[in-house]
Amino acid sequence: MSQQKTWSDRFESALNPAIAIFNASIGFDIELLEYDLTGSIAHAKMLGSTKIITDTEAQQLVSGLEQIRTEYRQGNFNPGVEAEDVHFAVEQRLIEIVGDVGKKLHTARSRNDQVGTDIRLYLRAEIRQIQQHLRRFQAALLSHSQNHVETLIPGYTHLQRAQPISLAHHLLAYFQMSQRDWERLNDVYQRTNISPLGCGALAGTTFPIDRQYTADLLGFDRVYENSLDGVSDRDFAIEFLCAASLIMVHLSRLSEEMILWASQEFSFITLKDTCATGSSIMPQKKNPDIPELVRGKTGRVFGHLQALLVIMKGLPLAYNKDLQEDKEGIFDGVKTVKACLEAMTILLEEGIEFKTTRLAEAVAEDFSNATDVADYLASKDVPFREAYNLVGKVVKTSLAAGKLLKDLTLDEWQQLHPAFESDIYEAIAPKQVVSARNSYGGTGFEQVHQAIARAKSIIDL
Repeated sequence: MSQQKTWSDRFESALNPAIAIFNASIGFDIELLEYDLTGSIAHAKMLGSTKIITDTEAQQLVSGLEQIRTEYRQGNFNPGVEAEDVHFAVEQRLIEIVGDVGKKLHTARSRNDQVGTDIRLYLRAEIRQIQQHLRRFQAALLSHSQNHVETLIPGYTHLQRAQPISLAHHLLAYFQMSQRDWERLNDVYQRTNISPLGCGALAGTTFPIDRQYTADLLGFDRVYENSLDGVSDRDFAIEFLCAASLIMVHLSRLSEEMILWASQEFSFITLKDTCATGSSIMPQKKNPDIPELVRGKTGRVFGHLQALLVIMKGLPLAYNKDLQEDKEGIFDGVKTVKACLEAMTILLEEGIEFKTTRLAEAVAEDFSNATDVADYLASKDVPFREAYNLVGKVVKTSLAAGKLLKDLTLDEWQQLHPAFESDIYEAIAPKQVVSARNSYGGTGFEQVHQAIARAKSIIDL
């Protein structure tokens, strides 16, 4: 038994049932239903405004579309695969409500420009929601930063102890990454907020439509200049998935650090019970599931970006059925980014506690102040490269003797170089090491306080 026909009389038989299911997108593009209704209402109003249909017909269409919206919100409109996609589902229900006038809704419009409009309406709304999630995430980072300006943490390069830094400075690095994410989404929004409505299937329409009228009703900044481009463009979706991938990169990097910090080897943070799980057989364990899941889900968003790039790379103009495959990746990318941002924000807000005593011990048990010894000598007119080589030898002999730099006596320092004086101990003390790095954007406490003030002004805008 074949599916009922949804196409014109050009076709003598309906689709094979299996092909109908394969062809249908209603299972996922129902996500666009409210946006489809909004776009259709604007189109109906334009048809009335330009006298393509009468004002009465336009009002009937708008009323019927609003009724569908109400039915959907109340759970009474649930189209199945027989509708093929959300656009046919709406049109069929509209005809049931208002009669033959419902058949006029699709005048001067194609599903090609219709779906392009829907996906843009959807994505621009989601971009604003993701930006709100980013602001909350930034606020959580800022809250910890304000509490830990003078808490020190080892800074790493190559995952080796490098120099001690302010914990606030470390967290504010992620604030800045997130700010770039927020700004990047603003850029994507601009190229998403362009109306393809009125481009038709590919070549425009013979009807005297007013594209700017619908663009204004729908809040678009402008309209596509070229109808072929308007119906086939998915650059904005690729850009969004690229921006989403970078958000996930930043979340994944923080996740990796949280996982390391929660380990017994680092022991820089404690995971609170509200944001950790246990082992099914090892009762002593507390697992960092949130950052591990975020780290894992990052590849999922990367995959959606790669998939859409592959879809688009070989498509001739204009619209092709391949573009049906854009939606699931976009929908899942949006949901994944929002879920991961929320989870990591909750982890920051209530799920971790920094172990300040352990952090203080960590910055005092290594040679991360070695650069400051070289800087000390350079400040006393010893050429830096000479000082650098000398300090390398100091570290080597100290390691052999089982000593840290702070443990050397003044006699031992002066045997290495007569420029050393008693103030060397203050110069290599961890808090002084951090405080001294007062260049703009550095980890010095004065600079960190200024960075916090700038960050506060950003999220308070």
